[in-house]
Amino acid sequence: MRRPLRTAAVLLLVGAVLAVLGAGSAQAAGYRYWSFWDSDGGKSWTYATQGPSVVRPDDGAVQGFRFSVSADSQDSAQPRRAPGFGAVCADTPAKDGLKRVALVIDPGTAEDAPDGEKPPAPRTACAQVAPDASTAEALASVAKPLRYDSAAMLCAISGYPRSGCGEQVDGRSGGPESSVPATASASGAGGATAGGSDGGGPSVGVLTGVGAVLVLGVAAVLQARRRR
Repeated sequence: MRRPLRTAAVLLLVGAVLAVLGAGSAQAAGYRYWSFWDSDGGKSWTYATQGPSVVRPDDGAVQGFRFSVSADSQDSAQPRRAPGFGAVCADTPAKDGLKRVALVIDPGTAEDAPDGEKPPAPRTACAQVAPDASTAEALASVAKPLRYDSAAMLCAISGYPRSGCGEQVDGRSGGPESSVPATASASGAGGATAGGSDGGGPSVGVLTGVGAVLVLGVAAVLQARRRR
């Protein structure tokens, strides 16, 4: 009788592991949102650690926005162009009492677009604003209309997309699965992981359920042994 009991215990353990792995895969969804980026001078991009309403760039700064579907900041797509300040603001002469900020706006690809919408072409703009203006104010001066949600997360630039804000989608592309704010998007108001997760691993509830299955399975095995 010991061998069947051991086999049952092993099967329970294997089933629990598969449940955890399956839960992780099911939750490996992405979020559709505008991410916010800092440039090192036209060579590469760095995911911003603060939102555009907080950052007050210096004169000559280059900053970018990219619309895409991503699981978190580590997975987020960068703007596809990284021009230098001179290339963006060459036709905007300096003025006393104002600063110039080069902005790169990349609405992303058709794969990441919400259903029924087509992303506009990427573009650049040179914002000329007051010295203490934030990036959000600089963006508003060249890319209206902007749309924000109740948590001050940036939802749309120049009216794109028409609706939605940080909604969860069922993978790299496809329709929305649920609507949750990507509170960790630097383009909103923070700089952590979109949706508050660390990349789509199993939730606490799933792990608790798996633990309960294991406990019940072990109890059943022990009870069967007592009945022999």
